[in-house]
Amino acid sequence: MMPPQTAGAMTFDSPPSHPKLWLDAVNEWFTTVDHKRIGMLYIGYALVFLLIAGLEAAVMRIQLAVPNNHFVSPQVFNRMFTMHGTTMVFFVGMPILFGFGNYLIPLMIGARDMAFPRLNAFSFWISAFGGLLLYFSFIGGDGLYGAGTAPDVGWFAYAPLTAKLFSPGHSTDYWILGVFLSGIGSVGTALNIVTTIVCMRCKGMTMARMPLLPWLYLVTSAMVFIAIGPLTAAQMMLGFDRFLGAHFFDVQAGGSAVLWMHFFWIFGHPEVYILVLPAFAFANEIIPVFSRKPIFGYSAMVGATVLIGFISLGVWAHHMFTVGLGPAGNTFFTLATMIISVPTGIKIFNWLATLWGGKIRFATPMIFSIAFLFQFLIAGLTGIMLSAAPFDWQLGNSYFVVAHFHFVLVGAILYMIFAAFYYWFPKMSGKMLSETLGKWHFWLFTIGFHLTFDFMHIPGLMGMPRRIYTYEADRGWAVWNMIESIGMIFQAAAILIFVWNVVRSYRHGEEAGPDPWDAWTLEWSTASPPPHYNFAEEPVVHSRRPLWDLKHPQAPDSDYE
Repeated sequence: MMPPQTAGAMTFDSPPSHPKLWLDAVNEWFTTVDHKRIGMLYIGYALVFLLIAGLEAAVMRIQLAVPNNHFVSPQVFNRMFTMHGTTMVFFVGMPILFGFGNYLIPLMIGARDMAFPRLNAFSFWISAFGGLLLYFSFIGGDGLYGAGTAPDVGWFAYAPLTAKLFSPGHSTDYWILGVFLSGIGSVGTALNIVTTIVCMRCKGMTMARMPLLPWLYLVTSAMVFIAIGPLTAAQMMLGFDRFLGAHFFDVQAGGSAVLWMHFFWIFGHPEVYILVLPAFAFANEIIPVFSRKPIFGYSAMVGATVLIGFISLGVWAHHMFTVGLGPAGNTFFTLATMIISVPTGIKIFNWLATLWGGKIRFATPMIFSIAFLFQFLIAGLTGIMLSAAPFDWQLGNSYFVVAHFHFVLVGAILYMIFAAFYYWFPKMSGKMLSETLGKWHFWLFTIGFHLTFDFMHIPGLMGMPRRIYTYEADRGWAVWNMIESIGMIFQAAAILIFVWNVVRSYRHGEEAGPDPWDAWTLEWSTASPPPHYNFAEEPVVHSRRPLWDLKHPQAPDSDYE
């Protein structure tokens, strides 16, 4: 199970200097069907868009730092928050999580590749083209003096803002097509993940012995099948409205703007769990390794994941309490939103129980994971507050909701993405990331995150609406917005340190070896980086911790069958 690295192995050596060899190396990446390279393409693509989305967020925070600011125009501000939200959800969150899934799942289940390698490559490139197409809108040619105009309708593109009357030109059309293509790629990747997990596990790996990461990706992929369909249908209807004179969302012609909201949020709220379940998956792998204990309550964790996937499909309209659903609708979605906190709470208690009594090693992946536990708990508590319809009536579309949402997307998901990057980068590159730079990255980002999003709750409670371009000085929001914008500076510095850490470690980092963390899942049994074929011989497993069995043959992991 630990073959030596051979000429067939995928390496990160410096590219050759000869131009033809350069072209050959580039061509290999563009035409690859190797799940590991496709996974890294997803991750690299998402990291580029993370930097772009961060710049867009910086523009917004500069604009809101002081009252009556004119750093950018209202039109540019609208484009910034539209592109920032769309990019973070569709072109950062989805690709980077699918990238880790692509890379890790075959290795963790003892397979040599994904079930459908060519579909895997197609799914990446169609998703990548969707993101590029969205940003082509900046040079689309229908703006002032021929300049392009990015979409300005918000990442959820509420009707009637997307009608031709209010959104002339082609900026909204770029949004429709870019997100539509991304959805096609997501469905293709989800199909590949489900088939790979169900059909390609190695000998002895029953579903009950499978690591939790593939389990959570299995549920996530099933949710993708269900959630992407309504969004795709809504985008097709919106396209018909804009190009063929249909009136699905045209209120004056008998359509319904609320219909768009239902279609979008039937996708939009499961999407939050589509993004957060892989983050849970990373926590399930990292926390036990650095606690030196098996995960507490394996069966409960699997059951809680399935419940989250099921219940999340029935909570979408808590985003719509303010449209007047009526008592019955409000009651149903309030109860559903509260109920989903139960399986989520099970996960938090099981992670804490795993930590309890463990021999904790505070390496960089672990400190990001511990911060994730604290921040996701806060996100859950504010989410329960917003689940109560009367409370939501007061704070819906305020900066309180923005703070809650970013505690989920940044405080939970992005933190676990960083943890996963520090944990699996040695496997992908063969090099260790710097622990010193990693801790600088963690502390600066954590300080900046809490300066920005903790204090964002306060102007939200004071009535500051989201998507506001500027504000008067007498509203009482100025101090809080200045603190939030200062927090952005810390976050930007942390991201720069992270990028430098990756570049420096890739070139000059310490050699990692096959298993630098003394872990126990199958990906750590092969070389770093793994050879093209992953395993010279198909692994055979006898427990949930196969490497533990290899390292301790006299003490099999029978207690965790």
